[in-house]
Amino acid sequence: MHDHHQGTLTSLQGEEHVTMLVGNPNVGKSVIFGVLTGRYATVSNYPGTTVELTHGRMRGGESLLVDLPGTNSLLPESEDEQVTRDVLMTMLDRPHARVVQVFDTKNLRRGLFLTLQLLELETPLVLVANMTDEARSRGWHLDGAALGAQLGVTLLETIATQRNGFAQLMSGQAEFRVPRAHRVGYPAPVEAALTRVEELLPETMRGRRGLALMLLAEDGPWPQWAETLDSGDMRNRVAEIRAGLNRRLHEPLRFVINRTRQAAADRMARNFLTREKTQLRGWPAQLGSLALHPLWGLPIAAAVLYGIYLFVGVLGAGTAVDFLENAIFAGWVVPWLDSALRWALPEGTWELLIGPAGTEPGAGGGLLLGDYGLISMGLSYAFAIVLPIVGFFFIAFSILEDSGYLPRLAVMLNRVFRAIGLNGKAVLPMILGLGCDTMATMTARILSTPKERIIVTLLLALGVPCSAQLGVILGMMAALSGWAMLWWLGTVIGVMAMVGWLANRVLPGQGSDFVLEIPPLRVPALGNIAIKTLARIEWYLREVVPLFLLGTFLLWVLNRVDALAALERGVAPLVQGWLGLPAKATEAFLIGFLRRDYGAAGLFALFQDSLSAGEVSQLVEIQVVVSLVTITLFVPCIANFLMIVKERGLATALWMTAFIFPFAFLVGGLLNQLMRLLLL
Repeated sequence: MHDHHQGTLTSLQGEEHVTMLVGNPNVGKSVIFGVLTGRYATVSNYPGTTVELTHGRMRGGESLLVDLPGTNSLLPESEDEQVTRDVLMTMLDRPHARVVQVFDTKNLRRGLFLTLQLLELETPLVLVANMTDEARSRGWHLDGAALGAQLGVTLLETIATQRNGFAQLMSGQAEFRVPRAHRVGYPAPVEAALTRVEELLPETMRGRRGLALMLLAEDGPWPQWAETLDSGDMRNRVAEIRAGLNRRLHEPLRFVINRTRQAAADRMARNFLTREKTQLRGWPAQLGSLALHPLWGLPIAAAVLYGIYLFVGVLGAGTAVDFLENAIFAGWVVPWLDSALRWALPEGTWELLIGPAGTEPGAGGGLLLGDYGLISMGLSYAFAIVLPIVGFFFIAFSILEDSGYLPRLAVMLNRVFRAIGLNGKAVLPMILGLGCDTMATMTARILSTPKERIIVTLLLALGVPCSAQLGVILGMMAALSGWAMLWWLGTVIGVMAMVGWLANRVLPGQGSDFVLEIPPLRVPALGNIAIKTLARIEWYLREVVPLFLLGTFLLWVLNRVDALAALERGVAPLVQGWLGLPAKATEAFLIGFLRRDYGAAGLFALFQDSLSAGEVSQLVEIQVVVSLVTITLFVPCIANFLMIVKERGLATALWMTAFIFPFAFLVGGLLNQLMRLLLL
């Protein structure tokens, strides 16, 4: 796949034959795009936004296929939905433009809600009923032929993951037809206003009813896609009609339109999608219902989180890290490389690269092998500490993702998130942040309002540890008492709740309603878990290894010119006095500027001997908790900072960083004083 993230869609703008792939979120559009294009794609930003569009040439045809962001409505509530609406409206006036709409067969009512809007635009259309295998396994039966005939369009029943049902589209034989007129009857005041707006549009224009509805429902500035329609005083006439309609209605116009459309979609769905009454609920369905229960959902969530702790923290950060770091790197890789390099290199280069003669392997000041060696420290952190932790976490995360449990967790936490101006939808980027804050910052787009997106971005940067950092934390906590874990967890959650609560009151704007589809709970496929885990590990190592090597090199240079010791002395009042940590912790915070998880790995190495000794003293417990709270609330990594700049702008990224850095040390110092007062 070829990525071009800053494109301006010149290829799309110059195309006559364009097929747009439209559908609700999570209906398999991306898989279908791969089937229809052979997976060769270009990714470009839609001009003026951060939303990316994927487009590529369809097999066996001249049409360009554009995969538009998932949307539930053409009356947009988010930036993604707005881009989908704008591209559709910009392209549909072309003679060879057409739409493939994909919907989840078992959720026909949601798909038809979008279909009815496309029908009002009189769009040349092919409907794709995807996931028919899942629908049948749950007892649902779609009369696709009757539904297609009723709407006057071609309807294909497909299973995208098995590439079934796409022969007509791939061969170019699928017939794109302007659907038969299917009129949704709106309340009388809306119909009267619609008629008046339609009269302002050219009689030869296709889809006048749909266009008139969009113009009426626009409550912001005149839309860009409608610039060509603004003849004379049309803009003012539409505004007058809208104002008069709003005075007659007792509810918001968008709500009235959407409610009417949904009722029509529900009636149609009941006619064409039926379910066998004898269908038995298996244990996944029963467990899925329990996971949403206000009472029983809590112990299920606790059990899931405890299972992740055991898998990632004990098995990954404990057993796997111990084996790779001690048996592989310290026991074999470093001694073997030391011997090989001393044999291959001239003696005069030893001190610079691997340390002077007579020093223990990896214990000198060499660039490759030493206290800050690129191999003995940089690659050891990346492969012996970070890699096993990341791998185990990504396996666990893929299982949660494929099982359908994550949306249930979002529902359970919706009430909690309401207190900080968010809703349960914000749980998804927060949980994704446990994999990588950088990617999670990008997924904050699913939230509907700018205020919600800023709050989530701030909380991700402030207190959500990424997979490597979380694994290191869990590995260190596994050697401490349960109280130590509660101190760390309670502090981080309490701080995030306080910051979120304050941000909700300080930032202008409002929240949004919580609407989220709950997929069925299913047993994850081992193949999917393996593919997702390997892809994420590949991506993570591509990003993390170069930065770990760069950070190690900077530490080596600072140590070589005696600047590291000077820095340690300079920040000693802060690190040793205020935080109560050993002087060597300064190194972890220095490289934490580069990557927060690299800093956490440094703390892991600093306290490793004390934690593996068995009994851990109260003082060491306090130091571990304080260091982990501080590094958790630390400045985000460079990649995350750049993503914040891209998504929210440079000014927002700078003020977030300027707030987070001193705030992390303030909280860490206060926690140090409190724990010493209460525990020592």
